[in-house]
Amino acid sequence: MVYETKGPGANRLNEPSGLTEGTSGVAAEARSAAADLGRQASRKMDQVRATAAGSLDTAAGAVHTGGDRLAGAAHSAGDALTSGAQYLREHDARDMIDDLMQVVRNNPGPALLGAVALGFLLGRSLSRG
Repeated sequence: MVYETKGPGANRLNEPSGLTEGTSGVAAEARSAAADLGRQASRKMDQVRATAAGSLDTAAGAVHTGGDRLAGAAHSAGDALTSGAQYLREHDARDMIDDLMQVVRNNPGPALLGAVALGFLLGRSLSRG
């Protein structure tokens, strides 16, 4: 191998003519392999992007569905509170007692269970005080 020391190609390696042809073939193969690797990487990236986009769509749908359910529950609770406020405005204490007696007559089991639970809670609160 010979180095040029003067002129525009100074300090550049001059290959003997037999090596240049062999290295061109290796370089071409290397370029081809690099191009194939690049294409494979590009295809893999496209697959990953498609999968990620699908996952994001699924997550967005779940958030929307959950938000819709939560909004529906909030509206139901608001409607129940409005209904309760309207009942309190329209009925006096006598009407409310009559309505409670009617509920107890129509549902004696749950009413008895509610009375036991209320008695238990009252007993606990009075015994601690």
